[in-house]
Amino acid sequence: MKSKGGLNMHPCSSVLHLLLRCMRGCCRHTRSRVPRRLRRHVSYIRLIFKSLYFNSLTNSDVVTDSILEPVFWMVEVVTRWFGMVFVFLVVALTSSVVFIAYFCLLPLVLHTYSPGWMIWHICYGHWNLVMIVFHYYKATKTPPGYPPKMKTDVPFVSVCKKCIIPKPARSHHCGICKTCILKMDHHCPWLNNCVGHFNHRYFFSFCLFLTLGCMYCSVSGRHLFIDAYNTIDEVSQPPYTYKDRMFHKSVIYMWVLTSTVSVALGALTLWHALLITRGETSIERHINGKEAKRLAKRGRVYRNPFSYGKLNNWKVFFGVEKRSHWLTRVLLPSGHAPYGDGLTWDIYPLKKDMMPV
Repeated sequence: MKSKGGLNMHPCSSVLHLLLRCMRGCCRHTRSRVPRRLRRHVSYIRLIFKSLYFNSLTNSDVVTDSILEPVFWMVEVVTRWFGMVFVFLVVALTSSVVFIAYFCLLPLVLHTYSPGWMIWHICYGHWNLVMIVFHYYKATKTPPGYPPKMKTDVPFVSVCKKCIIPKPARSHHCGICKTCILKMDHHCPWLNNCVGHFNHRYFFSFCLFLTLGCMYCSVSGRHLFIDAYNTIDEVSQPPYTYKDRMFHKSVIYMWVLTSTVSVALGALTLWHALLITRGETSIERHINGKEAKRLAKRGRVYRNPFSYGKLNNWKVFFGVEKRSHWLTRVLLPSGHAPYGDGLTWDIYPLKKDMMPV
């Protein structure tokens, strides 16, 4: 019986073996017909689904990130493509306001204001403009800082899953720049650059001085805006020249633009000022919040290891070491480098108050 059974099973196993070989051959033949670009997308989607159960540490955040990965990928691609468009918009809109201020408002100031107010507007306006241009240029052109690609003795906290290189503390991977960034805050499309360790101060200063400049234009031009709006809104208008109509429309355009930007950008600037006071970046705010909730459930309190106190956090951020630096490094253009190299964060002297205030 065994021999007969063995003889009976042998043909069946041979048939199954032939079927499997045919199926594999068909799969290979079909796979060869599929375009390479389509195969790459299919493999990418399969990898996303496999990542849902890649290890025992999978949680809801990992699942959500994996499901939304195609959306993140699309946002990264669009942001990368339109980076220069956003930079052009910043330059064009800022230049339009400067053009209106020089050719429409400045002649009015010189003819109607007293000498004291005239000097104030000329000095403050040009100082604010210089600070905006300087910090925007430095924020866009200064590299944010990158971890070393080669093996070093620098301590690291993890290994980047995409770069496959050691990540120092406070470093994160930017999907748009395709690399890890030292003390990464976020990728700013308006700069077409990441905000990191070496250009964080330039980014914040640009936001601060642009907000002040927009508030200055909005407040100082409010009466001109009201007059121009009432003039255009009148039913029976006197015969205005083309130059008068363009003047009124330019004033309305400038006031609406600067008022809108001052509100939106002012809120963003206040948010970043709060983060600087706490010694955090935008990414660390999210991470520290989750860690604080996790430790709170255990009855413990989370303390940010990168915070040196509210005032010292501002000193570290701006590079202030003595009183004169508030003028030379904060209120005037300064290209000094930030504290440290962005790889280690043991700034021991700064844990004490560096100077009496």
